[in-house]
Amino acid sequence: MSMKSEYGFYMQQQNALKASGNGRFFTDQESRYTEPFQIYGNLYYVGDSWVCVHLVDTGDGLLMFDAGNCGAQAMLVYSIWKAGFDPADVKWIILSHGHMDHFGAANFFKRMFGTKIYLSEPDAKMFREHPEQSMVQISGNCMDELFEPDVEIHDGERLKFGSTEIQFYLVPGHTEGCIACFFDVTDGKERKRVGYYGGFGFNTLQKDFLMEIGDMTFEMRRKYLNSLKKVRDEEVELFMGNHTANVDLLAKRKYMQEHPDKNPFLDSQAWKEYLDEKYEELLQLMNDPRQN
Repeated sequence: MSMKSEYGFYMQQQNALKASGNGRFFTDQESRYTEPFQIYGNLYYVGDSWVCVHLVDTGDGLLMFDAGNCGAQAMLVYSIWKAGFDPADVKWIILSHGHMDHFGAANFFKRMFGTKIYLSEPDAKMFREHPEQSMVQISGNCMDELFEPDVEIHDGERLKFGSTEIQFYLVPGHTEGCIACFFDVTDGKERKRVGYYGGFGFNTLQKDFLMEIGDMTFEMRRKYLNSLKKVRDEEVELFMGNHTANVDLLAKRKYMQEHPDKNPFLDSQAWKEYLDEKYEELLQLMNDPRQN
């Protein structure tokens, strides 16, 4: 193949991605850059305007929740530096679930800094047996790769990361291996309980998707309902989002800037209210004749 034909093939692939329904997620990602900020105490935000990434300063290294979208690795590293931290100090990454918009920089941190990657056991199994369900193939870069996690998370486990102890639960729905986790953050004087739910999207509950993966009875929808009920009554003072829309993160950040003496992220009702909202939305989906 000549250089000219190679370039033509390259442009063909690029234009196809831009024209696809998913192309907007992988082009001009820098336009989604969001200035990092301190949410509360030792909890920081370093994600973009779409995909959330959080840092916890454990006192013995940095703990990172999710690793951003595929193709956004450099932006994430820059955000960590801008927040006042060294990316090399990220000792652990906890992945909320096994989709490519949340594990984008996992391989980079693992290879560059020896960061330990944590993923639920069901989604690690998905990587091995059904890698296409990670959706890595739509990233537009054939060099984006899956990985073997260093630690597989199981339902009910409690694990410690520096001074931060986390309670984990499996909440299947968005994927079979979505996790929910609960832990404390501190500003040195007070502690607040954080709740994190690993994936709220209904894109993987659509009829066509479920039939393609062999879930002909739509069992995953019922699992999702049970997952929401499973953790709904946990006491949560700070709801940590998976995507910014979950917690209206950008509006809350703006409010903090305008009212520096107030913190809208501290809300003991937000967790329950949002899980209740998703429960009702899911019931509507399940009762939609077009989805059955």
